[in-house]
Amino acid sequence: MANIKLWQPDSESFRSSEMGRYLQHVQAAYPEAGISDYESLYRWSIEQLETFWQDWLDYSGILFSGSTDTVLQRKQMPNAGFFPDVHLNFAENLLRHSGNAVAITGVSESRDDVRLTHDQLYAAVSQVEQSLRRMGVVAGDRVAAYMPNIPETMIAALAVAAIGAVWSSCSPDFGTESVVDRFGQIQPRLLFCVDAYVHKGQTIDCIERVQGITRQLPSVEQVVVLCLMPNHPKDWHDKSGQMISWKDWITETASVIQYERLPFDHPLCILYSSGTTGIPKCIVHGAGGTLLQQVKELSLHCDLRVEDNITYVTTCGWMMWNWLMSGLFTGATVTLFDGFPGTPSISRLWDLIDTQGITHFGSSPRFLAASRRRLKPSESHRLSTLRVILSTGAPLLPEEFDWVYQDVKRDVQLSSISGGTDIISCFMLGNPLLGVYRGEIQCLGLGMDVIAASAEGEPLLGEKGELVCKSPFVSMPVEFWNDPDGQKYHDAYFTGSGDCWSHGDLIENTGSQGSSGGIIVHGRSDATLKPGGVRIGTAEIYRVVESLDEISDSIVIGQPWRGDIRIVLYVQLEQNAVLDDELMMVIRASLRTQASPRHVPAVILEVASIPYTRSGKKVELAVRDIAMGLEPTNREALQNPEALACFQELS
Repeated sequence: MANIKLWQPDSESFRSSEMGRYLQHVQAAYPEAGISDYESLYRWSIEQLETFWQDWLDYSGILFSGSTDTVLQRKQMPNAGFFPDVHLNFAENLLRHSGNAVAITGVSESRDDVRLTHDQLYAAVSQVEQSLRRMGVVAGDRVAAYMPNIPETMIAALAVAAIGAVWSSCSPDFGTESVVDRFGQIQPRLLFCVDAYVHKGQTIDCIERVQGITRQLPSVEQVVVLCLMPNHPKDWHDKSGQMISWKDWITETASVIQYERLPFDHPLCILYSSGTTGIPKCIVHGAGGTLLQQVKELSLHCDLRVEDNITYVTTCGWMMWNWLMSGLFTGATVTLFDGFPGTPSISRLWDLIDTQGITHFGSSPRFLAASRRRLKPSESHRLSTLRVILSTGAPLLPEEFDWVYQDVKRDVQLSSISGGTDIISCFMLGNPLLGVYRGEIQCLGLGMDVIAASAEGEPLLGEKGELVCKSPFVSMPVEFWNDPDGQKYHDAYFTGSGDCWSHGDLIENTGSQGSSGGIIVHGRSDATLKPGGVRIGTAEIYRVVESLDEISDSIVIGQPWRGDIRIVLYVQLEQNAVLDDELMMVIRASLRTQASPRHVPAVILEVASIPYTRSGKKVELAVRDIAMGLEPTNREALQNPEALACFQELS
């Protein structure tokens, strides 16, 4: 049965949206291609892959030097080698706007709001860039940050990119060992940090952890401490002079930034796998591919324009922070939120939309689900500027789609997006030219040759399959750090489908938007449930269970049992709810009728909380390990490792 269409763009979107204007450009530039709508534009972008990426680089306004004549050195993955004759600088492109319009707004629990115009942002980046050069930082050096999501973090990242050094960041809620596991592999020369910050109304001191981190990072020559809490009493100054305040470290006045234009694939940043199954992998992303891909997504798929204001609830330890930063390219205001979304109440972020004039609001399915149970923002907030709602980190349930259009705003584009740290971007996302269907991601991204693949590698329509990308794309990692022969890189993505990228997600293309979409993500393929050999995505169960009023959250695993796999469901209850026989009957009946008898769990257990990674993903594999009597690794990689204790008691 086709899903219900909940939103349709108005007739002006073809002329008014960035995607519409680009489609018209392709129609005029390539009349032989027969482009008439997004479906034909998408087909052209994957069938004429090199032409598309060449055209988008020229059309986008990205600043570069050199020739785009050679798009690909090799047509195979990995190491395809995009644009070998192009040189550019990431920061130069993000700082291309000038004037008194607001570039960045910082909203934080730790201090009053901060606003920087484009000119003020440029000046601040210039000062940090000069200070980096003074201490001898050059292209290729690593610079790390243990910082919250505040303007200074973005300023430092842009200054590092201007020089061509390599940026890497963790949020200050990471424990000492988690930080060392990451930064210890890349050997940074400099570490940015804060003295303290406020979270849930509590002041969190960082200095002791920073000192513990730097003792284990002998490569760090300088620690630059931003005094975020002026009344914080901790005296962190040391006699060695290794630690210096941000204010004292910056001694130069603002001047013209010296941008180093470097090869397209020159490393920009290092991101990390979640680390839930071992030491995190260090994923190196190139400046050109990151910029070209993210500008495509923000400008075309999100329709972000110069007059807009975008925010995404993220930390500096998640790729969505890097993605959000690229919003500066469009000239839009980037609003950074640092704090706990539920403090002082869950209305906090909906208030932010009104007070800051947010047009593009990004959060997680978990936040939207929590809001659904408690709020009707359409009755309590104006939301007059809100045009796009973005969601990622996990599949967005159909009930959240319903709630957005019933209780948030009827005229809003709900864009569930999906990609990951591995590609610092998205495979599937929104589109201002297409309708929004209940429970579906709108479309596949331009230039992303993605299919739901069968075990034989054939495309499936209307059936679940592995997410496979058949052709090279610009934001593939340049390399993994400390992987000289590329074996770790190859093993991460290319063992399942030969020369195709296997992402590890279980997806379904419904065909509601043609072969370009819509898409349903059924969860991680390595967490797929197979009772009786039937393949079930975990998201299929969450959709039903978490729509029940009594259930606050849930996690499900497949446990080997008597020669088969049995489904074990753990539920976190709402206040005053009781997991009795009646509720268990309701859960099972709901799954049987709304999904299938195969989806009904053999065991239902109550837990106090559900464990999540720091990027907001449920850790099904760690729970499965516990149920099998194994010890999960790298608890510090979790947002709430204490949640595992209840599962161990139950096992």
